Amino acid sequence: MSKEQSYVLKAWEVTLRKTQQAKKRANSVFGTVSVAPNTDNDTSTDENDDETSTNRSSVDEFYNAERVLPNGDYYTGQWYDSFPHGHGKYLWTDGCMYIGDWYNGKTMGNGKFGWPSGATYEGEFKSGYMDGNGTYTGPSGDAYKGQWVMNLKHGHGVKSFANGDAYDGEWRRGLQEGQGKYQWSDGCHYTGEWKNGTIYGKGSFVWTNGNRYDGYWDEGFPRGNGTYKWDDGSFYVGNWSKDPEEMNGTYYPSGNEGNLEWDPKDLFDNLSEYSICSGERVPMLPSQKKLSVWNSSKRVEKPRRVSVDGRVSVGVDRAFEKMNMWGNESGEEGSDLRKELDAELMRLEAEGLRGLKSTPVPMKLPKAGRKQGETISKGHRNYELMLNLQLGIRHSVGRQAPAASLDLKPSAFDPKDKIWRRFPREGSKYTPPHQSTEFKWKDYCPLVFRSLRKLFKVDPADYMLSICGNDALRELSSPGKSGSFFYLTNDDRYMIKTMKKSETKVLLRMLAAYYNHVRAFENSLVIRFFGLHCVRLNGPTQKKVRFVIMGNLFCSKYSVHRIFDLKGSSLGRTTDKPESEIDSNTILKDRDLSFIFRLQKAWYQEFTRQIDKDCEFLEQERIMDYSLLVGIHFREASVAGDLIPSGAKTPIGESDEEACHRLSRAEVDQLLSDPSRWASIRLGTNMPARAERTIRKSDSEFELVGDPTGEFYEVVLIFGIIDILQDYDISKKLEHAYKSIQYDPSSISAVDPKQYSRRFRDFIFKAFTDDN
Repeated sequence: MSKEQSYVLKAWEVTLRKTQQAKKRANSVFGTVSVAPNTDNDTSTDENDDETSTNRSSVDEFYNAERVLPNGDYYTGQWYDSFPHGHGKYLWTDGCMYIGDWYNGKTMGNGKFGWPSGATYEGEFKSGYMDGNGTYTGPSGDAYKGQWVMNLKHGHGVKSFANGDAYDGEWRRGLQEGQGKYQWSDGCHYTGEWKNGTIYGKGSFVWTNGNRYDGYWDEGFPRGNGTYKWDDGSFYVGNWSKDPEEMNGTYYPSGNEGNLEWDPKDLFDNLSEYSICSGERVPMLPSQKKLSVWNSSKRVEKPRRVSVDGRVSVGVDRAFEKMNMWGNESGEEGSDLRKELDAELMRLEAEGLRGLKSTPVPMKLPKAGRKQGETISKGHRNYELMLNLQLGIRHSVGRQAPAASLDLKPSAFDPKDKIWRRFPREGSKYTPPHQSTEFKWKDYCPLVFRSLRKLFKVDPADYMLSICGNDALRELSSPGKSGSFFYLTNDDRYMIKTMKKSETKVLLRMLAAYYNHVRAFENSLVIRFFGLHCVRLNGPTQKKVRFVIMGNLFCSKYSVHRIFDLKGSSLGRTTDKPESEIDSNTILKDRDLSFIFRLQKAWYQEFTRQIDKDCEFLEQERIMDYSLLVGIHFREASVAGDLIPSGAKTPIGESDEEACHRLSRAEVDQLLSDPSRWASIRLGTNMPARAERTIRKSDSEFELVGDPTGEFYEVVLIFGIIDILQDYDISKKLEHAYKSIQYDPSSISAVDPKQYSRRFRDFIFKAFTDDN
């Protein structure tokens, strides 16, 4: 055994001895305990019962216990090592009750949860959540039987509504999505595709009189190609829409009789009577019920490498470092224990433990960077360019145009579909007078980008106000690696990037595929494009400046403390800055990554599916060198700037502004249970998660994801895929060939799109994982 291992073993032995003593003291908090089974001859007093219970719990045995807890809750069932463990019954003072399996103080396995309203859930639990197969019956008669993930219906399930309606099909995050059948109480039914709880896609609606509609749907009504059939054999085929101008079709009668007086618009009036029942909500989620009495007495599951204050605490669970949770008397004992334990650990550190290479240093909140960009005011070298850009955008977005339909003709994506407009200083029939120099303005594929803005739910007035309002744009201090310049709107909602001609060609080439992709996958993580334009300045050179308008990923109510640009390659993927110069604006890279991001199960499943779809799209378009830009907001930090791991108590003195942005587990549950509150959270935007700290081996030069330490931080994540306009052209092929001579080909960034996609996904699925 090495000297370092000997020190670790000594620390573990000290910790084990002290924590066992703490567990003996902790049992006194539970009050009166009776050990089952009791014999008829048992005449012991309550005092003797307490003593017996304490002795039994110190030897880590399974036994049955009945406990009235200090807050009035009641538990009876199997007990092991200071935890409900096995089968037991827990009754809360508000009337909620759980009967079923426990594991280390958590509802885990099969069980039944009851609410005072009469609602019940019977099925599988995982860590307090309804998770697995189970049946929920509401107080008014609603019932759901099927699959659950973290309190949400997710998978296949059957729901019977109190009004007589029923749905049998696929669910996703609590709403109908996928294939399913909905039957109304009068016998009419719809069978087909669903999305976000509404009829969407291809499906059939059948009435009880035999009439039916087969075709495409959008938000509960026919939209696109479809056929309406009568039971007599006549039918109507055409294009359906709520807009009468888009409606057209042909009626085919059957025999001599027909339905010539029928108006296709009548179908919409008829369907408006058939709404989808939302059903009743779960009044209180099981995971929101607090079981805090024994949270201060957890078993050691995994050795801790370091405490929050930097001391090595191998084998010490954080709960034992916070013994004052048990009350005044126990808190004093816990405080004495902690002092003894700290003294013992400090002695061991002095003998050499502090020098262990795997010990991470305490983490501090990164210092806030200055607001990015230099305001472009009069006298700035690009002041006139900014005015030209704002004039052009105001003209493009504000001019009269027909209502943008999401169904576009192929001609709309033709790179030759562009509009030139001259902007003289004195103004013209189409342009206003202005103070800038004369310029020419070009819009590329204007109908496509107008439709994209509509698809992304961008209000034209807000769009113009952000870019063309009274506030000036801000120019980032230095151009990117490609030589492009970046400009930010004053409200941080949009980013404007100057484009090389080759990048413009790539975007126009892939525009149709991009449009179809983001339309098919509303949670796509690829960067959002809102416009592609060109300004040609007057003068001898006739200089052209091409630029694209994109969404700014980090426009959020949460301040971003750390930024990582992740590609999955290792060569040159580190930030050449000392720690003292790194702030919240510094873009860190793959080899700087010191976390594993753990997403809640439903979000992680959605994340992996979407990353696969986005990478497949980019691979098909021969795109490489893209990256996942990740912004991290740490929820817990002390006034002194120390990051507080999960489970540690937040020091007094934290500002109200910081506290209001932190989501508790109960708030996360509430967001999951109420779809109307999901507006602020979607895939890649304001996502609650846990970041587990990692330690990278010093001898592993190309290791991208280090070993987990078991130290977690509550975070909010913002991420998306950026830089998607680099195709695998001849220059990248030459770069790959040249660097492959000097370095490992798998470590360099410039590789074939198929290999790049595979490597990117492999890395991302290591950096992001399911929070089990």
